[in-house]
Amino acid sequence: MENLHDKRKIYEKSQLLENHIKENPMEQFRNWFLEAEENPDVSEANAMAVSTLENDGCPRTRMVLLKSFNWEGFVFYTNYESRKGKAIENNHKACLHFFWPNLERQIIIKANLERVAENLSDGYFFSRPKGSQLGAVVSPQSQVIPDRNFLEEKLKDLEKEFENKEVPRPKNWGGYLAKPYEIEFWQGRPNRLHDRIIYELQENFDWKISRLAP
Repeated sequence: MENLHDKRKIYEKSQLLENHIKENPMEQFRNWFLEAEENPDVSEANAMAVSTLENDGCPRTRMVLLKSFNWEGFVFYTNYESRKGKAIENNHKACLHFFWPNLERQIIIKANLERVAENLSDGYFFSRPKGSQLGAVVSPQSQVIPDRNFLEEKLKDLEKEFENKEVPRPKNWGGYLAKPYEIEFWQGRPNRLHDRIIYELQENFDWKISRLAP
């Protein structure tokens, strides 16, 4: 067994203090996201982990791409019949996680998920490159398939079928809006005394702001 006890990093790039944060966590998220997006050392600032609860009671986590966000929440797209899609339909709660190691920051979001309107899913689908559109049609996401050739052959057939035609959005493919009810902002600090600021949505729709011990 490899000993990793001595693998540690000193976090000292920034701080997160109460007199610098925004009253609304979506505004705070926007500020941090723009900093990550503009940082040349951050690759795919919109990459996020989505954790859902499966039928056996075990969480399952995968990386997806955030495609938009607003005051309501965070939007990503997937196959509704995939493992994540089925898990979301059975339990509408999920946890989103952003990690930007070059900024020594992470954001943990608890949210309730709902499907976005079909016209929004249509709009995003038709904005994608045609190859990505065909990929969404070809892949029976999360299902067992015989081999790679199965996908390649299906893709060739569809490329011929839709060579000069618009690709329709599959009805089992679309977006989810994750509406947050808890958001934690984590900033690495020296001596493992990290800054953790948590926003919790109240019944009157105000946000309660607290500091957590690291």
